[in-house]
Amino acid sequence: MYKINIGLTDEQRQGVIELLNRDIANSYLLLIKTKKYHWDVVGPQFRSLHELWEEQYQALTEMIDQYAERVRALGGFPVGTAQGFLDLAELEENPGRVPLATEMVSRLMHDHESIIRNLREQIDRCSDDFHDEGTADFITGLMEQHEEMAWMLRSFIQGESLSPDGSQPQIQEELPVGV
Repeated sequence: MYKINIGLTDEQRQGVIELLNRDIANSYLLLIKTKKYHWDVVGPQFRSLHELWEEQYQALTEMIDQYAERVRALGGFPVGTAQGFLDLAELEENPGRVPLATEMVSRLMHDHESIIRNLREQIDRCSDDFHDEGTADFITGLMEQHEEMAWMLRSFIQGESLSPDGSQPQIQEELPVGV
């Protein structure tokens, strides 16, 4: 086998590969959830959410492929089994019932935000711990894509509370229990 000589030690490359495989697992689980909600959504938001989630699961599919190719470029092998995804993913499935459309949006938004937080930490680890600025830059680009997807989902939820004229309704402060 040919020894990889790209300016990173085997330990540095292995550390980055482990981070990327966790990213693959989380992204794959998010892809599955997005696809499932794409199939199951009902209600007045059906068409807009159905189309939004189709765009997002297609983008996630491309991102997962990019992660896997980065792992291969570093000399590793990407995780590629359902069990592997479940073992490495930090995101959780929500089996059982089909939630309302707004709850679907909220769950996916929170999952993207979780991935974004993880990626921010990984950018630092890639630079500081593994001295792999290439992967840090690569992860930054993917984080920005997750930020955009989270923003789209967050905007949908925030739009639910808008008045027909586009203004935010007055929010009543909740009184403490017993008052």
